[in-house]
Amino acid sequence: MKNRKIILAAAFLFFYAQYIYIPFQTTYLTAFGASAAFVGIVTGAYGGAQLVLRLPVGVLADRVGKHKIFLVTGMLLAGAACGVRTLFPDAWGFFFASLLSGVSASTWLSFMVMYSECYGAREQQKASGRIVLSYNSGILAAFITGTLFYEKVGMRTLCVFGIIASVIGVALCSRLCEGKTQKIAPSVPELLKICTNRYLIFFSVLALVQQGIQMATTMSFTTQILKNLGAQESILGLSSIIYMISSVVSSFVASLKWIEKKSSRFWIATIFTGLAAYCFLVPSVGYIPLILLLQLIPGLASGFLFSILTTKAMSEVPAEKKSTAMGFFQAVYAVGMSVFPILTGNIAEIGGMIASYRLMGVFALICVLAAVMLLRNAREG
Repeated sequence: MKNRKIILAAAFLFFYAQYIYIPFQTTYLTAFGASAAFVGIVTGAYGGAQLVLRLPVGVLADRVGKHKIFLVTGMLLAGAACGVRTLFPDAWGFFFASLLSGVSASTWLSFMVMYSECYGAREQQKASGRIVLSYNSGILAAFITGTLFYEKVGMRTLCVFGIIASVIGVALCSRLCEGKTQKIAPSVPELLKICTNRYLIFFSVLALVQQGIQMATTMSFTTQILKNLGAQESILGLSSIIYMISSVVSSFVASLKWIEKKSSRFWIATIFTGLAAYCFLVPSVGYIPLILLLQLIPGLASGFLFSILTTKAMSEVPAEKKSTAMGFFQAVYAVGMSVFPILTGNIAEIGGMIASYRLMGVFALICVLAAVMLLRNAREG
């Protein structure tokens, strides 16, 4: 019980430090003269570092058999990334800090695995919902902080808040208790075999699209669309807060039993359909209040959908291979976090924002078809 509370609090602080600057990053960098393509690269660097590191970190965690050191390291690196942004508050400083944040985020798998180990096999959906709720709450708190203080204190001070959260997180993680390491850890080739599991692969790819769309639109270029329509900084912050409130509420809902009355096939297809509608509407409606309302949809995907995808991806993974499987899952969706913002930025430079968002919408519709066609029986759906 003690570990559960500490991990949830640490997850909150971890993502507070990681996302304190996000609602204003795109417009901040644009003010420095950065192009949409370069902003996409900065955003994508966060996912790129995770793409490279998450599977090796997962294998290492399974071999070591302990997670506390990874939680502490992740916290320290999150604070260090905020420190880089504070010392070098320009476009290139944010690029290198984004890489460092990605290295930090590669340790997130240990948060999730260590927390899931606090629950039995039949409560894994509940565990996923609660840990996702905690990190979404941290992001929400970060966005509220940014909205309240960005115009008053600026980007550097927001990043100092992130450093403080990281320091508190390190102190909390140092209090975690771990059991004895398993006697014989699986070999690296044996661990890597889990990466061929079809459930793990399929749900990882769906998460790739969900996370990619979220990072390319809601976490990046939607704020620029609002800015182009004349929105003030407070409206940009409100946009992110609406998205995160939706994420927090839907994360809580995902931890409840009643969602099992409908198949995951139903939920996955329905929410990806909503994401497609979001991508087609946001760059074309030209009306700020409606865009703010639409922010509820990616929030639903970030909380509810992501919890389901995580649980389903890990459904056939034995305990001794969970970190490797989680590393694979997170590395795959990091492809979307890295590639989609870069793709969106480059297409926006060439064909405009509407074209880039429509492509994201097409990806979401492909996921709808995949869920409907491939998740046919009760066990899979």
